[in-house]
Amino acid sequence: MTAETLLVRHGETDWNREGRLQGWAPTPLNERGREQARRLGVELAEQYDIDRIVASDTTRTRETTEGIRDADIAPEPEFTEAWRERGLGVYQGFTWGDLEGRFPTFEYSNGLLALEDEPEGGESLIDLYERVQTAWEDVTANAEGTTLVVTHGGPITVVLAMLQNFDIPAAIEQYSINNCAVTEIELPEEEIVRANELLYETVPPSQI
Repeated sequence: MTAETLLVRHGETDWNREGRLQGWAPTPLNERGREQARRLGVELAEQYDIDRIVASDTTRTRETTEGIRDADIAPEPEFTEAWRERGLGVYQGFTWGDLEGRFPTFEYSNGLLALEDEPEGGESLIDLYERVQTAWEDVTANAEGTTLVVTHGGPITVVLAMLQNFDIPAAIEQYSINNCAVTEIELPEEEIVRANELLYETVPPSQI
């Protein structure tokens, strides 16, 4: 019996637009992000019968889940720390430009250094990988029907890396997960049906 898991990144925040690293920060969706979530909900309701919702417990994923469920998607969400973005500790709030030259081990091009780098108060990429691997196994074990996971770009990239036997830097290089994009995995084969795909026309900031 087949089942499927849909991985969705949260909608846009102002920190996304500014290129700031959010980690576990309680950043809310902006108006564009709320519209993205509403539009995605309509598409998901038309294309899938969703049986279960699991979501990161951060502010932006909670708000995205609420927007999706406005389309009469019924299951009560299960919020969990397991699907959070990487904990960035002291790096949280910086832009990529801020970090250049200041924290060289954070650069993914540094290979093992980048994988092991653990910012003060945060997680290494290895920590993130292991956490998401466990979360994925928990969601997919004995899965039935369609499960929606509302999460972040980092965890989705980790799942894609796991399923394709990529190392994490290679997966980060290949995938830049869009706000409210869908990655669909068919179970039990763990076949990637779609990766980082938008199900609706994009929402330009000028329309919000």
